Amino acid sequence: MRRDTFLKSMAALAAAATLPLPALASANVKMMIPANPGGGWDTTGRALGKALQESGAASTVTYDNKGGAAGALGLAQFINGSKNDPNALMVMGAVMLGGIITGKPPVNLSQATPVARITSEYNVFVLPANSPFKTMKDVVEQLKKDPGSVKWGGGSRGSTEHIAAAMIAREVGVDPSKINYVAFRGGGEAIAAILGGNVTIGGSGYSEFSEYIASGKMRPLAVTSATRLKGVNVPTLKEQDINVVIGNWRGVYGAPGITTAQRKELTDRVLKALKSKAWAEALEKNNWTPAVLTGADFEKFVDDDFASLRATMVKSGMV
Repeated sequence: MRRDTFLKSMAALAAAATLPLPALASANVKMMIPANPGGGWDTTGRALGKALQESGAASTVTYDNKGGAAGALGLAQFINGSKNDPNALMVMGAVMLGGIITGKPPVNLSQATPVARITSEYNVFVLPANSPFKTMKDVVEQLKKDPGSVKWGGGSRGSTEHIAAAMIAREVGVDPSKINYVAFRGGGEAIAAILGGNVTIGGSGYSEFSEYIASGKMRPLAVTSATRLKGVNVPTLKEQDINVVIGNWRGVYGAPGITTAQRKELTDRVLKALKSKAWAEALEKNNWTPAVLTGADFEKFVDDDFASLRATMVKSGMV
């Protein structure tokens, strides 16, 4: 994690400790999770909901899972159904930006209200335990021979694992437009496909696959970070002479039409939750890196990341 990002995260959390948070116990937060159960957004949303309750920033949290189109279906439901609701939150992140670029949905993220970036995470590529391949080199050799024979499984089109697969192809001299990518609507579906041997190789955030890696049901090949993840003995793509580094981040947005004061209170609630023991435990359990950013800085980050992702996807032949 970059030092400046870490310092901003710590400063935001420290500031939150002194902020007045009126009537926190009266909040009944409605959490839109624009993905099916079992994936990274679902895990993040439910962990944040638990932290909101434990910290006193909310009395109750209800969840609504709406998967599909890299979060665009959930985004549309959130925008159309939560207008002016000061207690509505939606989980989102880099995957949603990629999905908007590839899918061009009728709704736009700018219609909702930015609240905070909360975590950063890198992807891991895995094989089913019974795969005839053993290493990333084996996969790459097969990819070069016959790109279509390698089925990449992961999240929606435009997800970070989809972009990473295209980048890998490009780096090893394969036309990225020829990769055989199978998109799933949620992490649970992707996990089932990998364990069942229905895809050749799967990718997702490390937290989503960690228990299957630990149990030996999945064989990890590479992580998409610049250096090895803390406590994770899996080589990076760069270590294997594939110059690809790409991260994933997750955040939350508020409903369209809320006032400046309501946005501030919602942001304060989230920041209070991020200081809780429940959230600290979630960070450790899921190997998430805190990456807190709010206000104008978060808005600028989203705009910049959207432009950067689009440029990467164009370069990789995805759009």
